[in-house]
Amino acid sequence: MRVIVLGAGVVGVTSAYYLAEAGHEVVLLDRQSGPALETSFANAGEISPGYASPWAAPGIPLKALRWLLMKHAPLILQPQLDMAMLRWILAMLRNCTAARYALNKSRMVRLAEFSRDELIALRGKLGLQYDQRSLGTLQLFRTQKQLDASASDIAVLEQYGVAYELLDRDGCVGAEPGLGASRDRFMGGLRLPGDETGDCHVFTRLLAERLPGMGVDMQYGTTIEALERDGDRVRGVRTDRGLVRGDAYVVALASHSPGLLHPLGLRLPVYPVKGYSITLPVADPARAPVSTLLDESYKIAITRLGDRIRVGGMAELAGFDRTLRPRREATLRHSINDLFPGAAANHEPPNFWSGLRPMTPDSTPVVGATPVPNLFLNTGHGTLGWTMACGSGRLVSTIVGGETPPIDPGGLGLARYL
Repeated sequence: MRVIVLGAGVVGVTSAYYLAEAGHEVVLLDRQSGPALETSFANAGEISPGYASPWAAPGIPLKALRWLLMKHAPLILQPQLDMAMLRWILAMLRNCTAARYALNKSRMVRLAEFSRDELIALRGKLGLQYDQRSLGTLQLFRTQKQLDASASDIAVLEQYGVAYELLDRDGCVGAEPGLGASRDRFMGGLRLPGDETGDCHVFTRLLAERLPGMGVDMQYGTTIEALERDGDRVRGVRTDRGLVRGDAYVVALASHSPGLLHPLGLRLPVYPVKGYSITLPVADPARAPVSTLLDESYKIAITRLGDRIRVGGMAELAGFDRTLRPRREATLRHSINDLFPGAAANHEPPNFWSGLRPMTPDSTPVVGATPVPNLFLNTGHGTLGWTMACGSGRLVSTIVGGETPPIDPGGLGLARYL
């Protein structure tokens, strides 16, 4: 079967890999000059199935109001007339119930745990090196209230059999020795030893380099204009280079997926939620993080990537605006300098970056078939594209090929919104 994959981020490239491995003829299209040059380029570097949790949860509406008023706010809302944003916010609020949180969490953990295993297998098979570490993730609680509230998170982890460690100050410093200089800034932490870290851009680029040898036709610099329909099926992808035709089509265009699907009468509730990151050289390895730390107060991840430190996070609702705002850089710098003083070379250019995370209202990606028989989706992964990429790619390849899925795909498809 000839399969056209739209999008060369980490989700599109892993989809192309698993489809080619299954024996399909694959064409990969992307407007950029290479792979992983947008949302996958400078994300926080976490591979965190243990933290695969919906943003929509009981108590979030009240917390969100408080976050908006913080000096170093983890949530930013840029006022504008945007009906897509309003619809997405309302849909997210409808998911802020205990029942929906439990359902969405179960779907996310199922895919994320499978994806972590697929990544480990793929890495071993291909020998990829992308500054990966398998040293877990530490969620750091600055207040006793945050530490007490972790009981509900621990209950969920126990329900799904995810290994964890609840740590006091000494335990946190034992896991991340660089915190010794800031031990008065926090009360404790929750560590997930099964999580990993790694450079998503490097991984995607290295995997993409293997694809031509597997027969994949890599068509970079190709602007995707529309899907052309013939009756009840897609007959081709209209691009600035002409029509690209196949037997099946996989849309992995992240936040740009809804605009492509809308003319076909398909409503995909994915909204671009902007995140920021800075990447700094390590100045003092003894003061630097050894893995990933999540600063619970500011919703910021601090990740060690070889001789670099990636600091990323926040959620800004501003449509497709990717403006780099100095206040957001200040928040990122505040988090790392407060917790790991002297760890990063702050005099170096920070490689300040922003990316648009494709968020669904329930935080669960959309992976699988659509009402159009030869059109499939692999999008809407939000902040967990890197965490879920390999599992999503493998899953969608089996669905496209009509094979038995490796995990239960229930609740992951577009049908839950129809």
